[in-house]
Amino acid sequence: MEVQIGKIIIGSEHPCCVVGEMSGNHGGKISRALKIIHAAKKAGANAIKLQTYTPDSITLKSNRKDFIISRDSPWYKKKNLWNLYKFAHTPIEWHKKLFQEAKKIKLEIFSTPFDESAVDLLERLNCPAYKIASAEINHIPLLEKVAKTKKPIILSTGLSTYKDIKLAIKTIRSFGNNKIIVLKCTTAYPSELKEQNLSTISDIKQKFKVLSGYSDHTKGKIASISAVAMGANLIEKHFNLDDKRKTVDSFFSIGEKSFKDMVQDIRDVEKSLGKVNYKISKKSKKSLRSKRSIYVTQDISKGHKIDKKNIRIIRPGYGLSPIYFKKILGRKAKNNLKKGDRMLLKNVKL
Repeated sequence: MEVQIGKIIIGSEHPCCVVGEMSGNHGGKISRALKIIHAAKKAGANAIKLQTYTPDSITLKSNRKDFIISRDSPWYKKKNLWNLYKFAHTPIEWHKKLFQEAKKIKLEIFSTPFDESAVDLLERLNCPAYKIASAEINHIPLLEKVAKTKKPIILSTGLSTYKDIKLAIKTIRSFGNNKIIVLKCTTAYPSELKEQNLSTISDIKQKFKVLSGYSDHTKGKIASISAVAMGANLIEKHFNLDDKRKTVDSFFSIGEKSFKDMVQDIRDVEKSLGKVNYKISKKSKKSLRSKRSIYVTQDISKGHKIDKKNIRIIRPGYGLSPIYFKKILGRKAKNNLKKGDRMLLKNVKL
């Protein structure tokens, strides 16, 4: 099973696709957004991802109770949802420039649309794939709109039940679109390692017959690296510059150097995972002498009986395999053998 995003082929026979999530880390400046794109490329990301919405397309400008941000939220200072999304959104008028810049440096770029109008905009920009945010997984009109594009769809599951995932996949497939990647996700900012349950990645593949991956909201890189070891085909991690500037998502995002280190660790994990192989590796063959084999421990004359007094299973492993030990006991030697000789089948009358 494979899914292609631009020139990136994603699947079990291909390297994990590592996506840098820009989100609101641009801090309201397009110059910073452009720097993030270049930094992500330099740090080894395969793609950069945006979020496409306006405050009005995602919520209401209201101070009624339902729209007030709770005191335990990391974004409490923004007071209401409209203010938060106004502060965090990536302006629509930036999108064309950001897409052009990413393509210019050969970095794949796609986005998370939060409503149908965002899909229309992204289609005009030839967006190669769509991410569905955790909170939108039951937004059926949005799922239908995206499914109709026939482009790859990445579903995040941080706020979904098993039934939600099943319905979302069924909805997408009903439009003949089977280009689906489902991401294990924990929607908390930041989220704790003990709540990641990365074993779910392989279960998602088995139960839903899709590619799977991980959307990482933890601090640090260990969870993403572990996810690759668990079979993740795509990793998404919030990406920021190393200038320590505070942005809407900076408190749980990863900087340039750490992201680069994470990508390298992921590539090292992939090397160590390799493929199913029961053969002895080339370099391991040099250690075969540490195995045991059958050696002559006392001189044996031609025609003399071979017994436990004149042969033993010892190191190194250049002689006859120990699996033949019982078979040759009591047999006669075909020729004279000296202490220290390798016992070989051709030396035994069978």
